Amino acid sequence: MKIWQFSEQAYHPAFQKPGSMRVTLPQRECDPVEAGQLLNRYLDEYMLADEVGLNIMVNEHHAAATCMSTSCMTTLAILARQTSNARLLALGIPLANRSNPLRVAEEIAMVDCLSGGRLEVGLVKGAAYELFMSNRQPTGFMDRFWEAHDLILDALSNAGDNFSWEGEHFHYRTASLWPRPIQQPHPPIWMTASSASSASEYGKRGYTCATFLSGAVARSVFSGYRAAYLAAHGVQPDQDKLAYLALVSCAGDRATAFARAEKMKSYFTTAARLDPQFRNPLGFNPVEANIRMLQAGANAMRPRLRNGEALPVDGTIEQYMEAGLFFVGTPDEVYEQLVTFHEETGGFGNLLMMGQAGELDHGETVDNLTLMGREVAPRLAELATRTVEVRYEAVA
Repeated sequence: MKIWQFSEQAYHPAFQKPGSMRVTLPQRECDPVEAGQLLNRYLDEYMLADEVGLNIMVNEHHAAATCMSTSCMTTLAILARQTSNARLLALGIPLANRSNPLRVAEEIAMVDCLSGGRLEVGLVKGAAYELFMSNRQPTGFMDRFWEAHDLILDALSNAGDNFSWEGEHFHYRTASLWPRPIQQPHPPIWMTASSASSASEYGKRGYTCATFLSGAVARSVFSGYRAAYLAAHGVQPDQDKLAYLALVSCAGDRATAFARAEKMKSYFTTAARLDPQFRNPLGFNPVEANIRMLQAGANAMRPRLRNGEALPVDGTIEQYMEAGLFFVGTPDEVYEQLVTFHEETGGFGNLLMMGQAGELDHGETVDNLTLMGREVAPRLAELATRTVEVRYEAVA
């Protein structure tokens, strides 16, 4: 199993402010000097991840105190110069919100060259609330996404003459990337899924499929991916094709690990702070998905505890652990928790680890990453060779 260090690079001083953390939080609540200090701190932590043998994941959000990373590729351009060994993952780039997908392809190619061919690229739908900043229509959103996807991959993989593009949403007289990416036909592509049906599309395409904080649902996501991959390619996918994102708090003793986890938990509580009108704009989700959510009730999207109850937003650390969203303890304990979860889900080859979240400070993050890189990662590497029982479940 490969471990990828991930932080949303939050402006946590704003967490004490009342109301939403996204869209409507006034800019006056941000001290730009303090924001710059935090951003440089997060870069230092990513550089440490490279030193201790971890890979690096960066994401992107907009108009949110919970995530100051407004451009995956800007952050990764810096890290491409300042790291040596880590694979660099952008997960992800919200394609349908971008007005110029050819510019996205240019940025991907440039960072791949800067890094010596270490870039991996996640192309994602993006968050519903970000439509209100991009001024994009929610209807036809996925049509725009897939056209941007096709244009970007064509541009990245083109090794011949320049070409033109005349699509429904995008028009270019000339598509010409300077430089071209080192990795051909293009850097590895990732996408995210929260259900077996969405994962099956990525299995057909052979992309790496990640599921975020989905707990027990991860097994059905991975199963849907495996079934589709097998049908399309005639072989089982390697575990490297599957990824799971969770928070990790590792320390030399259990009490310290749980104290750190309490500081990280504000990641979950602030994520819930969004005004309701921005959660699900009309047309953003398919009709079928909205019907399923209505039928399932108010807690439809909440992860489940083992007794079937919905995980409370303000749940205990133990409840978040039981739901598969948090791994907490000494290096030995975290290792055993991950082995158990790996087996319960049918196996996955990538742990997208939030080793910094919420209000965890720099010193604590350094210790967390160092322990995971030096004491846990080498032991997890052998999980990729384990045989895990795989069950294929019906695609909903």
